[in-house]
Amino acid sequence: MSEPREHRLETPEGDLCWFEWGKQGQGPSLLLLHATGFHARLWDQVVAALPADTHVIAPDHRGHGRSYRPATLANWAATSDALLPLLDGLGGHPLVGCGHSMGAYALTRLASQRPAAFARLVLIDPVIMDPALYEGENAKPIPDPADHPVARRRNVWAGTAEMRERFADRPPYANWNPGVLADYCTHGLLAAADREGLELACPPALEASVYQNALRTSPHEWLHYLSAPSTLIRAPTGERGGELDFSLSPTWTGLGPAIGAERDELWADHTHFIPMENPARVAALLAGYL
Repeated sequence: MSEPREHRLETPEGDLCWFEWGKQGQGPSLLLLHATGFHARLWDQVVAALPADTHVIAPDHRGHGRSYRPATLANWAATSDALLPLLDGLGGHPLVGCGHSMGAYALTRLASQRPAAFARLVLIDPVIMDPALYEGENAKPIPDPADHPVARRRNVWAGTAEMRERFADRPPYANWNPGVLADYCTHGLLAAADREGLELACPPALEASVYQNALRTSPHEWLHYLSAPSTLIRAPTGERGGELDFSLSPTWTGLGPAIGAERDELWADHTHFIPMENPARVAALLAGYL
């Protein structure tokens, strides 16, 4: 698969950046939605393992990558809704939608709003929790993202090589496919606006606001509207060491039956970061739906 074409889409909130591989054909196109704190080019290794004629679309979520930056990412539903202009611009061509983590959460909302657009949904550990956990959360004050540990992530780097070397032997990155880690570092840094060096394409304070407000918007308000056949892939569950412990899955184990998933699979040899650890396996799964 060749290098992707980079596009920009004007929306009322700001410009969205999205990437495209291949061209529309007779079969469905593939829409790929990334997780919190990352960017669309995290899918490069998955795309490289797909059939060469696959048409792929992968946007940077708002606040991520090269898309516009709002003041906060507290509203997960708004992150999904920001992609509606892109989805509507695809002209009704059938889609296989695949999302990971927050990207899968966003995909369920898109599919509930535009059910005719999707031929299949592939939800990879979508961080959709037990319905009871969302009760009353939207009434709480929005916290200051500076109070969250993610806001204190190192933000400024001399270059991609420095970032890659620092992360290579640290969890969770040590378990990643080396090509995926290289893509994360290569495309996950932008020129710093007010200093020398490079800075993270998803600012730490914005990433922190996602984690702080993960339970404010319940996806159970729209899951019953899903009509496309779905596949759910989950990592093992258990007692997590905190909200940032992704060695285990944060996804509600009852989600598959709740949405009537045709396939509900446990990939027991992976952490939450399934596409980063085994892009070839994810590509093989997706190719079966294309």
